[in-house]
Amino acid sequence: MARKQPQTADSLPLVALDLGSGSVRALAARRMAPDLFQILGVEERPQKLGNICVEQGIITQSSNAGYVIAEVLKLLANRIGIDELPTAFVCVGGQSMQIVAVHSKRDQARRKEISQELLDEMERECKEKIELRNPEVAVLGLVPSFFKLDGVEQDEMPSPEQRAALVEAHYIAFYGRKALDTQLQKSFSQAARSIEHAFVRPECLLSTFATCDGNHVLMNGCAVLDFGAQTTSLTVYKGGQYLLNKVVPKGGYHITRMLEQQGMSFNTAEVLKCKYGCAAPAFVTKNVRMRVPAAPEIGGDMIISSTELAEAIEIKLQEILSPLMEEIQKVDDRITTLYITGGGSMLQGLADYIQSLTRVHVQYGAHNLLLHRDTEEKYLSPQYTSLVGTILLGQDYRDSHKNQLVQKPGFLDRFRETTLDMFIDQQ
Repeated sequence: MARKQPQTADSLPLVALDLGSGSVRALAARRMAPDLFQILGVEERPQKLGNICVEQGIITQSSNAGYVIAEVLKLLANRIGIDELPTAFVCVGGQSMQIVAVHSKRDQARRKEISQELLDEMERECKEKIELRNPEVAVLGLVPSFFKLDGVEQDEMPSPEQRAALVEAHYIAFYGRKALDTQLQKSFSQAARSIEHAFVRPECLLSTFATCDGNHVLMNGCAVLDFGAQTTSLTVYKGGQYLLNKVVPKGGYHITRMLEQQGMSFNTAEVLKCKYGCAAPAFVTKNVRMRVPAAPEIGGDMIISSTELAEAIEIKLQEILSPLMEEIQKVDDRITTLYITGGGSMLQGLADYIQSLTRVHVQYGAHNLLLHRDTEEKYLSPQYTSLVGTILLGQDYRDSHKNQLVQKPGFLDRFRETTLDMFIDQQ
């Protein structure tokens, strides 16, 4: 009997997982050509009030998060018709995330090839430098800034075909509270799954926009305004350097909660915001008076006009955006483009509203050029950009780590997975 070959990561579809404050979402894809992917399937588990396991990008309940991760990946495996998805690339962020420059140097004594093992070792050293210096933090992601071979700066990451005696690797490290990384690892352990690699959200987004619009946007300078459910973040990048990463602990969820305080239910407020909400009254094309059900404890109906809705939204938007626009004003002479993205970015008139606050060109970030032309239109929405960016970086990671074995869950992990299947089947 022929022995079954060990399963490698490259033999599995690419899977991206985003632990958002609004929902946990997973996407499976396969590469069709360089920087071109076909979406095989998507599964999502919205977080429910009273049972929230991720808040402001931070896992607060690892056992609950583990259950959701396992459920979403199991459902996704069923959707695309394979036995299991034991591993996933993860997109991480969070309110506490900060940036710092770090570098490593290796003197090989003589000119030798630049192996992937050497680069991985230097990356680990950079990570350890930061974590040993401050035991309270964990490095969430290391983004290459530039490399030098024998004193000569390189335009791209060194390859095994190149040789050098002195190798320098310079990174930008994204780090945050240690609990963020610990809870992430614990959640995947609870889910009986492995993290193939984790990428920070700003890197996923910027890599996507640079691939679609050209690397010149990075060299000329750009910023990303990322609207999430509970956080809104600003990342500024120019010429190989992250200049800024700032997170405000408010997002689309807080706009909905503000509307809820007008006397309606949370679900009604969410529908109003998504279907009829505008960034400001100036963008209301027709002032319509709408009758909506009041909150159950109040009873009856209430009347709200499109203009009143937009006025309320603008007040909260100003609160969210003010500290971030102040940061953009400090660097607006160094950047040319401001991308807006994220699940909360689809308010009508939002791009024009932000454009009125800055002299930098504002546009929505797009990822459509990375997806096959037959992709369903709903997957072109900004809420999927970080997942597509994670797939893009995941494929690059696999290309540089070929034949790496998948970390299979053990017997006890499989027992937990079987128990989970029983619960899912009964729903």
